Amino acid sequence: MSSQEVIQPVKATPKEVILQKLAAFFRIAWRTNSGKIGLIIVSVHIFLAIFGPFITPYSPTEFGPEDLKHRFESPSLIHPFGTDHFGRDIFSRVLAGAQSIIWISVVGTTLGIFLGTVIGIISAYVGGWTEQISMRIMDFLLAFPGLLLALLMVTIGMQRTNIDESWIIIVVIGIAFTPNNSRVIRSAALSIKPLEFVQSARLRGEPLLYIVFREILPNVIPVISVEATLRLSFALLLTASLGFLGLGVQPPTPDWGLMVSDSREHLAIAPWASLAPALAMGSLVIGVNLLADGIRQSMGLPEVRKTDD
Repeated sequence: MSSQEVIQPVKATPKEVILQKLAAFFRIAWRTNSGKIGLIIVSVHIFLAIFGPFITPYSPTEFGPEDLKHRFESPSLIHPFGTDHFGRDIFSRVLAGAQSIIWISVVGTTLGIFLGTVIGIISAYVGGWTEQISMRIMDFLLAFPGLLLALLMVTIGMQRTNIDESWIIIVVIGIAFTPNNSRVIRSAALSIKPLEFVQSARLRGEPLLYIVFREILPNVIPVISVEATLRLSFALLLTASLGFLGLGVQPPTPDWGLMVSDSREHLAIAPWASLAPALAMGSLVIGVNLLADGIRQSMGLPEVRKTDD
């Protein structure tokens, strides 16, 4: 054969790219002890949230006259976390509550990171009035305490719209976390902006979106990863706080914050009803914080100030 075959590079499919990114994330997290512990804790929570309904034989929401006979039963082999004031199995409700709080917090954090990344990188690169106006808007939002801003937006959203409360909370988390995210990512982008490869792309006449997403964004991914993990822990606490105040996921859907709120009146006779969701919440937040700290140490990034502002 006189003709030579040209070997074309094999492009990875989107599924393969996602798997490669996940594998890289696990390798980074596994380099430090805190990352290992955090990854194990978070993985256990995610596993129980996904497969929890198949583990327990009890319904987390339904109860009948027969269940009322078993109100406030202490933890046992039949009910590992005891029962609540309606005779419902608390273990089943904790597992079911993990599903809502995890997916709401993850999606809300993702929205906040996306908005913060776009605003932060564009304002850092463009500068001028664009940067001044966007940062002053972020400063205005930062003037409100996070929980107060969330309460205001959730209350307005529930009263003025018919949207499911889960999506309202997701949007609220995204908006509430955008100011902090944008300022952190803007700071990282400002350190990348004067580098040679960014200036070369600008001199070649590359469009704004190309420079932002192809030149600057890949170099601030480590900062975004740590910031996203830290914000996830805040999102979990914010979601639980809204649930405790009755503005989160509405009954009969289990919610860890709402479970603590409903059981606080019976704390003297059935402390397990409040302790179980509270401990679940605490362990998940600790796991996420350890994971964030492990990723930060692995990437050699400076410690981020962990405030909710």
